[in-house]
Amino acid sequence: MKKISIYTAAAIVIANMIGTGVFTSVGFQLNAIQNSWSIISLWFFGGVLSLFGAFAYAELGTHYKESGGDYIYLSRIFHPMLGYLSAWAGLTVGFSAPVALAAMAFTQYLSPVLGLPIHTFMAIAIIVAIGLLHSFTLKHSSRLQNSSTVLKILFIVVLIIIGVAAAAPAQNALQWNNSWHHEVVQPGYAVAMVYVAFAYTGWNAAAYVVDEMDNPRLHLPRALIGSTLFVMVVYMLFQYVLLKHATVNALKGKESVTFIAFNNVLGAKGAKWVSAFIALQLIATISSYIWVGSRVTAALAREHRLWQPFSIKNKHGIPIYAIWLHVAIAIVLLLTGSFEKVLLYAGFVLQLMASLTVATSLFTKPKPFPTYKSPFKPVLQIVFLLFNAWVLIFTLMDKPVESLIGVGILVAGLVLYALDKPVNTVNPT
Repeated sequence: MKKISIYTAAAIVIANMIGTGVFTSVGFQLNAIQNSWSIISLWFFGGVLSLFGAFAYAELGTHYKESGGDYIYLSRIFHPMLGYLSAWAGLTVGFSAPVALAAMAFTQYLSPVLGLPIHTFMAIAIIVAIGLLHSFTLKHSSRLQNSSTVLKILFIVVLIIIGVAAAAPAQNALQWNNSWHHEVVQPGYAVAMVYVAFAYTGWNAAAYVVDEMDNPRLHLPRALIGSTLFVMVVYMLFQYVLLKHATVNALKGKESVTFIAFNNVLGAKGAKWVSAFIALQLIATISSYIWVGSRVTAALAREHRLWQPFSIKNKHGIPIYAIWLHVAIAIVLLLTGSFEKVLLYAGFVLQLMASLTVATSLFTKPKPFPTYKSPFKPVLQIVFLLFNAWVLIFTLMDKPVESLIGVGILVAGLVLYALDKPVNTVNPT
């Protein structure tokens, strides 16, 4: 079977990360915190923590040479039940929710440009079309992912250059005073980190397709770590640009913050072009989540009877039934949830499961072949876990409904695990 290159692996990571979050989150964050140091620090700490996580996943991905990511690591090191929960969380929200959110944003940004009413049918159509394109060969998937990610990178870099170069209006959202001292210890700061964590989701993406990669021992760490560093810089610069070109009142509580800011920079006609490109770059996000999510589900299906039909692959090794299961769940989420609520409960579940997976890297045993070694182990992993625990606790306190929806999703997974039967016995150690 043809293997994917380091460039495709990096494209998967970048496309998973740069999606709806970076273009929409600051409006929700401004509901709780408004100091620019506070906002930028969120994206800095989110990037640092993602980097710590990337170190751990690079080690795990070269330790276990199977696609499936969290499912494989949690099942092999802790217990199959935790791996099952992780795959269930990925199926229901981890990979399907970002697809639904990106499709919602795709419609909201593209419809005004085309002069069409915002219609759910358009969002469903883009999900189905991308699912279809991933149903043939790795070559088709790689071409779609590489080309759409190049467009994504060029687009956001050009926006940053325009935003930095353009003169700031007399009134904007930049506040460089000392109020950050108060804001960073408030529950709202921790909740705002959930949006950031969601925006950074995907720093581990290449680890989910490790057995489809060429030379994973060399290429996986480079793809994960290099892509995370690049996205971290891009995210901080982009938030600065948004704050520079619109007021707090204009951005606060709004989803279309990028359109609002660049309408002030480029005028109505220029902002329409920005909206069109935001919609188009989301194709890469939808593509990467469908690709990666289907591999996790296929890994679950190989080892559990209830899901076994979704392990079936076509003659080119593509898990087509798993792909279409993710397409179907994304459409259900699209039809039943609001943007902010889906983002919050998905972010809560992803934060929890990523924490459990990073914890597994503390218990790996030596292998008879060379693997990547995480630097400063276990210090960075412990910092990652403590920070995530702080965010999860404050999110549960401040957004109990959304957090409990996330917990409910995991409880449903536990019920399924109790009813399901393993195809083969998996040794958790």
